[in-house]
Amino acid sequence: MTRATAVRAVLAVAVLLVSVYITLTMSPRLGLDLQGGTRIVLQARDTATVEADRETTDRTLEVLRQRIDSLGVSEPTLTRSGEDRIIVELPDVQDPRQAAEVIGRTAQLTFHAVEGEGTDQPEEKTPAPESTADPAPDTDPDPDRLTFPDEQGRLLALGEPRLSGAGVEDATAAFDAQGGAGWTVSLEFRKGAGQDWKKLTGEAACHPAGDDRRRVAIVLDEKVISSPQVDPSVGCRAGLPSGATQITGSFSADEARDLALLIKGGALPVPVEIVEQRTVGPTLGAAAIDASAQAALIGAAATALFITVVYRLFGALAAVALGAYGVISYAALLALGVTLTLPGLAGFVLAIGMAVDANVLVFERAREECADRPTRSLRSALTTGFRKAWSAVADSNATTLIAAGLLFFLGSGPVKGFGVTLAIGVVASMFSALVIARALTEIAANSRFVSDYRGVNGIARPGAVRTWLVRKDPKLFRKSARWLVVSAALVVVAVAGIVVRGVDLGVEFTGGRLVEYSTSRPVDVETARDSIAAAGFGDAEVTTAGDGDLSVRTGKLDNDGEHALRAALAEEGGETTKVRDELIGPSLGDELRRNALIALGVAVAVQLAYLAVRFRWTFAVASVVAMVHDVILVVGAFAWLGRPVDGIFLAALLTVIGYSVNDSVVVFDRVRELWGANRRTPLDTIARRAVLQTVPRTVNTGMGALFILAALAVLGGDSLADFALALLIGIVVGTWSSVFTAVPGALALERSAKAPPPPAPGKGKGTPRGKARAARRDPLDNGARV
Repeated sequence: MTRATAVRAVLAVAVLLVSVYITLTMSPRLGLDLQGGTRIVLQARDTATVEADRETTDRTLEVLRQRIDSLGVSEPTLTRSGEDRIIVELPDVQDPRQAAEVIGRTAQLTFHAVEGEGTDQPEEKTPAPESTADPAPDTDPDPDRLTFPDEQGRLLALGEPRLSGAGVEDATAAFDAQGGAGWTVSLEFRKGAGQDWKKLTGEAACHPAGDDRRRVAIVLDEKVISSPQVDPSVGCRAGLPSGATQITGSFSADEARDLALLIKGGALPVPVEIVEQRTVGPTLGAAAIDASAQAALIGAAATALFITVVYRLFGALAAVALGAYGVISYAALLALGVTLTLPGLAGFVLAIGMAVDANVLVFERAREECADRPTRSLRSALTTGFRKAWSAVADSNATTLIAAGLLFFLGSGPVKGFGVTLAIGVVASMFSALVIARALTEIAANSRFVSDYRGVNGIARPGAVRTWLVRKDPKLFRKSARWLVVSAALVVVAVAGIVVRGVDLGVEFTGGRLVEYSTSRPVDVETARDSIAAAGFGDAEVTTAGDGDLSVRTGKLDNDGEHALRAALAEEGGETTKVRDELIGPSLGDELRRNALIALGVAVAVQLAYLAVRFRWTFAVASVVAMVHDVILVVGAFAWLGRPVDGIFLAALLTVIGYSVNDSVVVFDRVRELWGANRRTPLDTIARRAVLQTVPRTVNTGMGALFILAALAVLGGDSLADFALALLIGIVVGTWSSVFTAVPGALALERSAKAPPPPAPGKGKGTPRGKARAARRDPLDNGARV
C-alpha cells in the first residue's frame, strides 16, 4: 500500500466515523411540507406616511411574533425575506383561519373618549329655502367626528385618538372568580402612556354613571372592540392608574384572550397582506418520507447491483462507496442544520443515482488503458484512469453545482432545499468516488488474485457495449446534418404541444388556491363538482388526486370560503380532511412566473459562459443549443401529457439543464483530448471516436439515475411523480442531445471557425517540455532507463 492510498484510507475512515456519530446523535429538521403545518408569506405595504423598508418590516415581525406566541403554537418560526416580506411557519396548524386573521390584521389600535350617542350622517343635506334659523346642534353633527357602532351595534360619537396601542405594555386575560366579574382583561401601560390613560379615564369619570360619555372606546382598525364604562368608584379627574385598569364584560374565555392578544400586539408599523399560504397535512408528509425512503433503498440497491454486474469486484467496491456517500451526505445535512423539504428529499434521493458518475468515468478510462496496453499492471491502469478522468469529473460536477446554485438563489420556498441537498450531494459524491472508492480499489488492485484473474476485477477486459461498438464502428457523423434535422423535428413537435395544448401553469404561477381533500366515503368528480357549485363555487375546477382524493382549484378564495367549500364536500363524502392547501396571491404568482423565466435565462447564460471558458466557443454554443433543445422537449412533453408546471417542475428543469451539459462536457472533453493528440485527423472522425468511447459511460451513468427516478415515479405519489417524470424525460433527451445534437452542431460551427485545433495533451501554452513529459509519466515509473 502506497502512502497516498494509506492517507486516503485514513481520511475515509475518519470522515465515516464522524458521519455515523452525527447521524446517530442528531435529528433532521423537517420542513412544513414533511412534518405538516402552515406556511404564510406576508407582504408589507407602504402607507401614506411610512415606507415598508427593512427597518419597518423588522419591527412588524416583532409585533407579529408577540401575537403568534400568544396563540400557543408550538415552535413557530418567523423570518424576514428580502426587504419587505415575512415568512411565518406554524407547525401542526391545519386550520389557519384564526392565525391568518390575527396576524393579518393591521391592528391600528387607538383609545378614544366617547362624546355621546352617534347619529347617521345624511348623504346630502339641503336646508329648506324659507328657513333662516340656525340648525340645532344635535341635527347637524360635526362632519369630522368619528362615529362607529359599539359591541351591541349602537352608534357612538368618538373624539380624537388620545393614545395608541404602542403605549400598551401588557394585556392579560384572567377569570375573576372572587369579584364575580367573569373573564376580564387587565391593562398595563408604559410610563408616558399611563399618564395619558389616567387623564382620559379621569375626564370620562366626570360624567354620571350610565352616560355614554363615561365610556372609553378601544378601536381596532376602525372597529370598536371594547367600550367599557369607567367604574362609579373612580372620581372626576382622578382616573385609573395603569396597573389597576381592568376591562370587564360578558366575555367568554376565547373572547377575553383574543381581546388581550389584540391590545397587547399593538399596532403594526405598516399593513401586511397574505400573498402566499400553504398548509400540508401530517399524513401527506409522512407518506412522502416513507415513499422517498423506499425509492432510495430500491433505487440504490438496483444501482449497486447494476454497477456490480458491469464492473464486477470494482463495481462492488464502488457500491460500498455509494453507501458511504449516503451516510456522509445525510450527516452533512444534519451538521449544517439544513431544513429538509419535499423537493430537498427528492434531491437527496436523486443524488444517490448520480453519485456513481465519477466512478463510471474512472472505470471506463481504466478499461481503455488496459485495452491499449494489455501488459500493464492493474494498479497502473487504475491510477491512469483516475488521472485522465479528472478533467471530465471536475467539469461535469461544476455544471451540476451551477444548476444547484441557481436553484438556491433563484428558486422559492421548498425549491431552495432541493438546491442545497443537490449541492451537498455533488460534493459528497466526489469525496466518495475520489477518496473512498479510490482507496478501496487501489487496495484491491494490489492483490495478486485480483490482478491475475482479469474477469474478477471488472476493468481488465472491455465491457460488452464497448466491444460491440468497436466491432460495428458505426459512421455516425458521415452526414451529421440529418441528426440536426431529427432534433429540429422533435422541437417542432414539442412547440406544437405548447401551442395546441397549452402549458398548464400551476397555481404557484397563476395565483389562486389549490386544496386537496380526503373523504371518508368515495366521491366521484361530477358529484363533488355539483356539491361545490351548489355551495356557490361554480368556477372551481375539481380533479382526482392520489388514492381517491379530490383536488379543488379556484381563483380568489379566503379561509372562510375554504371552510364552506369543505363543508359542502363533507355532505357527500362524510368526514373530509384537508391534505394540502396552497394559496398564492396574484402579485406573487406574477412574480414567481417572471422569476422562473429569469432563472432559465440565467441558467443558459451561466452555462454558456462556463463552457466558453473551459472549451472552444463552438463546443460551448453547441452544448447550450442542445440544452435549450432539452428544455423545450421536456416542457412540450408536459404540455402534451397535460401535466402541471409548477415550482417543483422548475427545479426538475434546472436539474435537466445541469445533466444535459454534464453529458455534453464528457463528450467534448474526449473530443478535445483526441483532437489535440491527432491534429491532422478530420474532426468528424475524431468526434465519432469520442462518442463511441464515451457511450458506455453515458449509458451506465444514466442507468443509475433511471433506477432512482423510476422508483420515485412509482412510489413517490402525486407529490414526486411529476418531478420524477420530468427528470426521466430530461435524462433520455439529454443523453440523445449530447450525442446527436451537440456534436453535429459543433461540427457545423467548426466548418466556419478559423481557430486552430487544441494543443496536444501536456503541450499547452507555457508548459515546459520536461514538465510535460513528467506529467505523462506513469505514477509507478521511477524514471530509470537502460
